[in-house]
Amino acid sequence: MNQPQADIFFMKEALKEAQAAALAGEVPIGAIIVSNKKIIARGHNQVEQLKDPTAHAEILAITAAANYFNSKYLTHATLYVTLEPCAMCSGALYWSHIQRIVFGAPDPKKGYQTYTPTLLHPKTTVTPHVLAQESKELLIYFFKKLRNIIL
Repeated sequence: MNQPQADIFFMKEALKEAQAAALAGEVPIGAIIVSNKKIIARGHNQVEQLKDPTAHAEILAITAAANYFNSKYLTHATLYVTLEPCAMCSGALYWSHIQRIVFGAPDPKKGYQTYTPTLLHPKTTVTPHVLAQESKELLIYFFKKLRNIIL
């Protein structure tokens, strides 16, 4: 599949956030939000650190982007996230009216598409599977290490 260079570039930035999460002992999911070809917000999972089940990468990035724009709407922004958003994050993305979502690996267990593909705002476009293998491998390595399969 031929992916636009900009999508690859920004997904690599999201992967850096995922790696930061892994180093902190968090599930390695990273997100960035881009507007006018500029990264305006970053986030990675901080559920364990903040002891907050809502501290997903997407939620933290949405909050940072809303603060950047001083607006609850992200109608001219794109979210890059290493894993398909869950239902909770998709609900937040719906309410933000985000223009576009680009995700890496699909999440067949907890991804929003498992519940309903119409969970996102009708004007939001989705580009799946950008650097999906890299995102998936990071998650697999993390969980194998967590379960002491890899020493």
